[in-house]
Amino acid sequence: MIFDECDIKSLIRPVPDFPKPGVVFRDITPLFQSPRALRMVADSFIQRYVEADFSHVGAMDARGFIIGSIIAYELNRPLVLFRKQGKLPADVIGEAYQTEYGQALLEVHADSLCDGDKVLIFDDLIATGGTLLAAARLVRRLGAQVFEAAAIIDLPELGGSTLLQDAGIPTFCLTAFALDEA
Repeated sequence: MIFDECDIKSLIRPVPDFPKPGVVFRDITPLFQSPRALRMVADSFIQRYVEADFSHVGAMDARGFIIGSIIAYELNRPLVLFRKQGKLPADVIGEAYQTEYGQALLEVHADSLCDGDKVLIFDDLIATGGTLLAAARLVRRLGAQVFEAAAIIDLPELGGSTLLQDAGIPTFCLTAFALDEA
């Protein structure tokens, strides 16, 4: 890594009781407000994947779009957007999934991937793993395969990264937070 993990952690703001009481939300907007930190985070992912054998970057709505689009641009790979229900304009396929807060539906354009494509799926954070697991199911339904799931932050106590690995999806995160960590 080209930065100290403590540096990145210091730029991720804990927001207690958001979006509901008892939850500590990990806000990455301070990281994005630091051009140096954003560059270091992006460069860390780019260095990891520069010679990797995948064809597309899949980015999750909405914060996953930010880093995912940088990675797709820098590595000259097509960007596939995985959106919340009703946000994509053309024919879509959808996948229901459970979040920390309830049920949701993830959609992708039906023509975004083909047989044989390999997709790096990317989000800002892995909590319960619901969003990335839904994206992986959508990737597979389109005949493609998941290369790896990547995120800036892992919340390992919520079990998402373990669920992804148990589903045969390699997982990579730049840093991790314990649920009670400030």
